[in-house]
Amino acid sequence: MKPVSLSMRLGLTVSILGALLVVSLAILAFFALTHELDTLARSSLDKKLQQVEQHLSMYDDTADVSSKPHSLLDQVMGHDNLNLTIYDLTNLRKPLLKFGSGLSDFRVELKEASATGDKITYSTYTDDEGRHFLTASKLIRLKNGVSVPVLLSMDCANDEALLNAYLRSTIIALPLLLIFIGISAWAVVQRGLSPLREFRKVAAMISAQDLSHRLSVVKMPQELSELAHAINFMLHRLDSGVQQLSQFSDDLAHELRSPISNLMGKAQVTLTRERSAQEYKTVLESCTEELGRVTRIVADMLFLAQVSHPAALVPFETITLEDEALKVIDLFSLSAQEKQISLNVTGNGKTIGDRLMIQRAISNLVSNAIRHCPAEHSISVVIEKHAKHISLLVANPGPGIESQHLLHLFDRFYRVDTSRSRGEGGTGLGLAIVRSIMSLHQGTAQVQSVTGEITVFSLHFPDIAGQTTWQQTRKAQA
Repeated sequence: MKPVSLSMRLGLTVSILGALLVVSLAILAFFALTHELDTLARSSLDKKLQQVEQHLSMYDDTADVSSKPHSLLDQVMGHDNLNLTIYDLTNLRKPLLKFGSGLSDFRVELKEASATGDKITYSTYTDDEGRHFLTASKLIRLKNGVSVPVLLSMDCANDEALLNAYLRSTIIALPLLLIFIGISAWAVVQRGLSPLREFRKVAAMISAQDLSHRLSVVKMPQELSELAHAINFMLHRLDSGVQQLSQFSDDLAHELRSPISNLMGKAQVTLTRERSAQEYKTVLESCTEELGRVTRIVADMLFLAQVSHPAALVPFETITLEDEALKVIDLFSLSAQEKQISLNVTGNGKTIGDRLMIQRAISNLVSNAIRHCPAEHSISVVIEKHAKHISLLVANPGPGIESQHLLHLFDRFYRVDTSRSRGEGGTGLGLAIVRSIMSLHQGTAQVQSVTGEITVFSLHFPDIAGQTTWQQTRKAQA
């Protein structure tokens, strides 16, 4: 079974809610109209009864009510829906005055008259013909102090006709109104979901070869605009990742091509004729050096893949940066002595991270510093505490690095001096590994250099509190 479309679901939901609202309002209006008509009828009867009471108070006795009814009849004259009946408590069988058709059932009138009190009471009655009456009754005193029951009835036929007309018009108009609501809801939903067609259009154009398409957020609803921004950001990251992967593949192929070509060339030249054992040994030693370089490139790439993987959850611990820097200095002490370079560490601080990775980041920086530092100079490793981070700086004098190279130093396979790095066995991945390690630790790696004077590489670690919170979030997400 084909799933119902989102526009159909929203349209039906809005239509049903609209229908329920309209029906509820129609029912509420009916009851409100009924209540208002009843209130108006009671108010009208109350006012008329007060007028009747005012005129009755001028009559001397019950005989005057029967003989001089004109002033009383004037109160109800011209009101076809009003019926006035006045009884004598001593003789309820025969009314003193009766105007209008009144209640057709004498027993009802008699019951109402006998139950009349000093306060106005209201009652409803339906006769045999289905007519509804609202009756107000009260005992009213004459001039001589005698009380007579007065019944003032109102035929509610006009009110019922109004209610019936309302019901008929509502029954006729309600289906048309519901159809209008349904069509309007469908149109509104279609218009509201129209930006989703732009999502579908862009998604259809996206491919691994072309990730340049983006969603337009102009005049887009806020909710969809936020989604569009998120998708555009995702596409930007994917595009950057694909470009980096493509560039990395090109760089890797270029880096591996040279040693592999050297290996094949030397092997082919060697095999063209018979050679002495010493010549074969020399060729094998040269091939071993090239294979070692290939091995280092592959090892560094595997390490980069491990560090850069988003799911890499290595256990973190509290690290004393001074201790790790001293271990690295001790490791490079011999190579530094050969160039008569002194190594020193100042400052202290703690962070949270992986001990071996932090050691490797520091050792890569120190190794580069020794490689480029002039003889008989010193390399400084300085640890500084700041408000929200801890910095580890590796500074060495030397030729420096030109400004156009600084932005690319941490890129994979980037070299300022290609021939020198290859000649010294470098893979061009050392600083890229440093940046990946710092990214894994929520830190940054930076470089500053003054040509001909000094070059400073710096590692910036978050403070322990920030690292702890991030590590807990990282574990929870995993």
